[in-house]
Amino acid sequence: MHITKLSVLTAALMLSASWVHAADLRIGLAEDPDILDPDQSRTFVGRIVYASLCDKLVEITPELEIIPALATAWEWSADGMTLTMNLRDDVTFHDGEPFNAQAVAANIDRSKNLPESRRKSEVKSITGTKVVDEYTIEIMLANPDATIMAQFADRAGMMLSPKATEEMGLDFGSAPVCAGPFSFTERVQQDRIVLSKFADYYRADEINFDSVTFLPIADDAVRLANLRAGDVHMIERLPATSVASVKADDSLLIEQAVSLGYQGLTINVNNSDRAKTPLGMDSKVRQALSLAIDREALNQVVFEGVFAAGNQPFPPTSPWYDASNPIPARDVAAAKALLAEAGAENIEIEVQVSTNPVAGQVVQVVQAMAAEAGIKINIVAKEFATLLKEQSAGAYEVSQIGWSGRVDPDGNIHQFMTCEGGINDSKYCNPAVDDLLNKARTSTDIATRKASYDSARTILVEDMPIIYLYHQTWIWALDDGVSGFTPYPDGMIRLHGVSAE
Repeated sequence: MHITKLSVLTAALMLSASWVHAADLRIGLAEDPDILDPDQSRTFVGRIVYASLCDKLVEITPELEIIPALATAWEWSADGMTLTMNLRDDVTFHDGEPFNAQAVAANIDRSKNLPESRRKSEVKSITGTKVVDEYTIEIMLANPDATIMAQFADRAGMMLSPKATEEMGLDFGSAPVCAGPFSFTERVQQDRIVLSKFADYYRADEINFDSVTFLPIADDAVRLANLRAGDVHMIERLPATSVASVKADDSLLIEQAVSLGYQGLTINVNNSDRAKTPLGMDSKVRQALSLAIDREALNQVVFEGVFAAGNQPFPPTSPWYDASNPIPARDVAAAKALLAEAGAENIEIEVQVSTNPVAGQVVQVVQAMAAEAGIKINIVAKEFATLLKEQSAGAYEVSQIGWSGRVDPDGNIHQFMTCEGGINDSKYCNPAVDDLLNKARTSTDIATRKASYDSARTILVEDMPIIYLYHQTWIWALDDGVSGFTPYPDGMIRLHGVSAE
């Protein structure tokens, strides 16, 4: 009898342990991603999904050191014009196709030449590739590029099955095939994205879930309520205003990391006829709007001082921050004077914002401040994917949007501010800025790069195609049964070693 009871108990424990290992991890996202194609996509939240779906050539540590991933080692030529990478020989794509040097060459070619690719500016310096052998590739550059390794640590380095990209073309994002810990199962727009553990993943022993389900829940309060109810195990971008209540809840945990990016107002200055407004055509009007905003007050009112006020693509804590252009004090009188000089007193502008309540609060505060300077802001809330689509097409005047940030400073500015930048939705174009930002790319000397960025910022402070507002802190809230999660400054959710009770 004793043996029977013990056997039953043992079986129950084994079943329990099996359930823990085989559980579906459910993650609440602040938005629904755009297309799940690393070459075509642009959303921060999409990159969160990619962290489970698509491994990259190289990775970063929480301290922002670049480390091996699908590439095991690399070496630069003496002139900095050729990068030789050694690749893992035990990796397969989710469709069973082998990962090798030919696959890397195909991925680079796609990022460079797919007409719809948003990675073009990120890999612009690459002139070609050479397959040395099955697991060795040479990457040739037009000039030394200090940014390329950081690009390979992001979407430009995500490896897609060449067979799948060829067969599916622009529809690849509907059923992406990568070489990551989880493979794509299904997506229901605005409802869920389901990924399943890939049994042949080379680090499969570090993955403790049979599946991961991403649930877009735009309302911050609803997202947190889902966590408290046990419907999700983790949520990203917990509002700063909820930190205190979560910390007081013994059933929940908080993890934080300082962001590399920014939030601001992107102005349409040259993208279709919608740019033909006083704000789009006259930098003095844009400067006036900026001067009407009290960034420190915005941080206190909306984020309880948890975030950092900002006026640049780099946070004040960054070594790339331009100290000669500090955050401007609010000056309503100066704002009015600039509007009068531009002949634009008492103007109306339309600002589109995502349906996220916090984003709405940000623009409402800006709206109240701008009104005191004689600028009337009409707020139009749109679902995030729609907002991005219209922004890209030029169907907007002002868009409240941000950027999650990149390890290399180039990632925060080049593709937004150069004439042919892949995410330059304002269509701002200044050849002098292009020259400076391209120069920063080609130097490996930190002082030289810093001087180029500072000079570009001097011009951008005057032209102001983006009005930077603040720099956020990534905040995750987790069920206390979740363990092994490591916060990263890039805001991604990496599931290696994560488990849940």
